[in-house]
Amino acid sequence: MTRALQPVRSSRQGLSSAIGGLSRRALALLMTLTLGLALSIGVAVIQPHPTVAATAAAEPPASVDTANTGSFRLGTVRILRVPAITVASPAVASLSDSGPEAAERAREIEGNLSQLYEPRNPCTPGERLGEALLDRRSFEAAKAACDPNHLGLQGAPEALRVVVVRQPDGGQQLAALVPGRASPFPLLTVTDQDAQYNGLPPDKLAEQWRVLLERRLRNARRVFGEAQLNDRLRTALVSVAVLALLMALVVGLWHLSQRLLPRLQRRSAERSGRFDPLLVRLTQSLSRLLTALVLLLGVAMGAVLLLAWPGQIPAAIDVLLQPLTVLMKALLLLALAVVLRGLVALLLAQWASNLAVTSDHRARREQRYHSLLRVLRRLVNLVCLLLFLIWTVLGIPVLRELSSNALLASGAVIGALALVFQGLLRDFVAGLVLLLDDRYAIGDVVEIGGRSGEVVDVGVLSTELRCADQRVVVVPNSHCEQVVNHTKLRSGAEVTVLLPRAGTDLAAALATIRSELAAFGADPHWAPKLLEPPRLLGVEAMTVDDLQVKALLITEAGQQGEARRALLGRLVQRLQGWQKHQGQP
Repeated sequence: MTRALQPVRSSRQGLSSAIGGLSRRALALLMTLTLGLALSIGVAVIQPHPTVAATAAAEPPASVDTANTGSFRLGTVRILRVPAITVASPAVASLSDSGPEAAERAREIEGNLSQLYEPRNPCTPGERLGEALLDRRSFEAAKAACDPNHLGLQGAPEALRVVVVRQPDGGQQLAALVPGRASPFPLLTVTDQDAQYNGLPPDKLAEQWRVLLERRLRNARRVFGEAQLNDRLRTALVSVAVLALLMALVVGLWHLSQRLLPRLQRRSAERSGRFDPLLVRLTQSLSRLLTALVLLLGVAMGAVLLLAWPGQIPAAIDVLLQPLTVLMKALLLLALAVVLRGLVALLLAQWASNLAVTSDHRARREQRYHSLLRVLRRLVNLVCLLLFLIWTVLGIPVLRELSSNALLASGAVIGALALVFQGLLRDFVAGLVLLLDDRYAIGDVVEIGGRSGEVVDVGVLSTELRCADQRVVVVPNSHCEQVVNHTKLRSGAEVTVLLPRAGTDLAAALATIRSELAAFGADPHWAPKLLEPPRLLGVEAMTVDDLQVKALLITEAGQQGEARRALLGRLVQRLQGWQKHQGQP
């Protein structure tokens, strides 16, 4: 109890130390933000992320980005998930311009381009087998609807040519000349908005796109060649095997360190009589380093597996950059947590040392300061941890591209989890209410649900009580509906004295008790701890043999027990002397 009721000057000392610690934390925060800014610039240079703006029309696919830029809506067309060209549409469609939006155009153009380089079979195995049986042809001889090489581009990337076809209305259309078609395969039409956005006349823009698309499509066709696919698969398997061996080696070193380092610590303790703190720190640092290496090797294996399939280079780069991105997010949120915790400590110290309140309320604020500081720091850590988890999950490429239906499904899952863990949520809300309502604080002696003890910790979910026999009782905050606080602002105790009914001069006995109460109230040791002079309540009950006389003590918070025991001892001695003087046995 005395540990909780520190004087006000301790709060000022704590305030000064908090300010000093805050200055050091500010320097650390500045360094952290500088590092985070550098990492952000590096990530932005290596992997730019175009802005994605949701439109009222149909949502673009995962490989299409849309954004509003002035008077245009933009759509990015990708080949093998790498940006190739940007198409535009009016931001506000007029009645005379009823063409598709940029997102829809980009989706259609990507579909046309993928037909030229990505081998795909439009039929299922059952449909292909049915076609073969119907035509009585083998799989290799199939040339009908289920022919995956209906454009005649497999194994012949150089046969692909992109040409500009002038439309009857004067527009410019890009089309592909392929061996499997007598007429050009249409790809896209250059619009006036495309020309205005790119700052080129339509014919020059069409020629620029023609050269770019022809080169990119031929390269993509080579990537999907059988030889390159086999080489890519072999390289990926060898790389994964090497990374798996390295991971096994790191795990073996970790197990070896877990066996050897405790022995070194014991030998060091036997020689010097205590554990070497440097060796302990080295042990912890080595264990963390090996754990980080295992995680990094796992991420590298995932990236290598993605690289085994064409068109996954951006996704593999995203996976490789995830540890760096996660580290940057962790540093930023750690810096935010340090600043918030320092700000909370500063504000609470100022609140606790406010001289505008009375002395007893100031002492109560000083006591509540410890409880509020501990809980609010935990809340800051919890909020920053949740922000880190949400930020990290939303940064995963697969989850970042979820549709609205997936988001609704995730909301339903979160709602179901809230129902499952509603007990924890109820404890959390009840903990906040208990702190704000000032029902108890660390150092108070309370009774909760028939359990009595001193409050040693107040958490966001539960409260810990230490009983008189030193047992620790953990009470969920939702169960703290009825609380009896014995030490809030002030304390009191009733002192009961038993007097024999037979042969007792009640008036003289009460006068003796009243005299001793006055002497106790004037005692220099006890007077500062008493908020009111002790009061004699009189006879409260009567039994067959005794009379119960009660007195009331009003003391400072937490002093009632010691004062009650001291007063009771003095009353016993005084009454024994009075009985001997009266000649009573």
